[in-house]
Amino acid sequence: MKISIPKENSTVELRVPVLPSTVEKLVKKGAVISVEAGIGATLGITDKEYVTAGATVEKVRKKLLASGDIVLRLRKPETKELSLMKKGAISISYLDPFNEAALIGDLAKKNISAISMEMIPRSTRAQKMDALSSQASLAGYAAVIVAADSIQKIFPMMMTPAGTIQPSRVFIIGAGVAGLQAIATAKRLGAKVDAFDTRPVAKSDVLSLGAKFVEVDLGETGQTAQGYAKALTEEQLQKQREVMKQYCAQADVVITTAQVFGRRAPVIVTKEMVAAMRPGSVIVDLAVETGGNVEGSEAGKIVEKNGVKIIGIKNMPARVAMNASQMYSNNLFNLLDEFWNKETKQFDLKLEDDIIKSCLITHGGKIVHPTFVPKKAEKK
Repeated sequence: MKISIPKENSTVELRVPVLPSTVEKLVKKGAVISVEAGIGATLGITDKEYVTAGATVEKVRKKLLASGDIVLRLRKPETKELSLMKKGAISISYLDPFNEAALIGDLAKKNISAISMEMIPRSTRAQKMDALSSQASLAGYAAVIVAADSIQKIFPMMMTPAGTIQPSRVFIIGAGVAGLQAIATAKRLGAKVDAFDTRPVAKSDVLSLGAKFVEVDLGETGQTAQGYAKALTEEQLQKQREVMKQYCAQADVVITTAQVFGRRAPVIVTKEMVAAMRPGSVIVDLAVETGGNVEGSEAGKIVEKNGVKIIGIKNMPARVAMNASQMYSNNLFNLLDEFWNKETKQFDLKLEDDIIKSCLITHGGKIVHPTFVPKKAEKK
């Protein structure tokens, strides 16, 4: 089975989909690996390292895509390249399926079996393949480092002959994978950390990391089957904002991580809340690419409101691109390994398996995932 791995567009992506260490493991399983020349350049990894691991290097991208039974990527494929791929090929990458209806339709028309890494289920068995979680964890870490570098204070308490420096206060909104890593990182740096999440189940996780859990009586809340916070009503959001405004006002750093899978991120930090913060404070909006949690944040920009910096860095995991690539590469290997047939040395696309059913979007010329099958027009 031939696996082709094209390089990412380096103007928007520093991460690499597959590292040489993963290539070596796949080759040992009997896979034939071909990578595009320069695939590891953003991380300083040479083509020679991929060759040493057992891959061949292809300079012509069209040939690479045309030869792959499986094509591994990080970002979603470009529509113009779908016609270059083999009929019946398997494409594995991020797809953003909720917002890419046209791309999904084109994948089906080209008879490509498309696996969306975002749709890997959050189950015990699939943990090792869960790219969303692996990348979110690194995003949470990087957000704290960016914040620490952006304020004019240190994070830890420091007792010196010249006086005592009080620790910075960090308020983290959302205690999912990214939020918990942000809490842990801020605590390691010595900050005083408060954290909020709409899911009561998150309280024990927050407390276990040494942070204070901010409680707001929102009535009925919970989480989805995938572990994401459920969307709140407008009344619940207003109650939440009233309490959070107080914590934002006393915080040196606010980090927002709240996202609702498949939907626009909720606005949690309003203009009024930003205005209540002290000049010199910093907000990092980790949800900026899906609409943003902070009113006034802009994707890819740092804006300043009343002396408060609002940081909207896109692709936060790429701030630690080497580790992000390592984790994503392992996620891909674990997915392939789970369904690798040792006898035929092939990747078996087991259509009835729970994991495959959750993440396979198109197959056999059709959109097969029930969430994305176009609804038939109602008869009048």
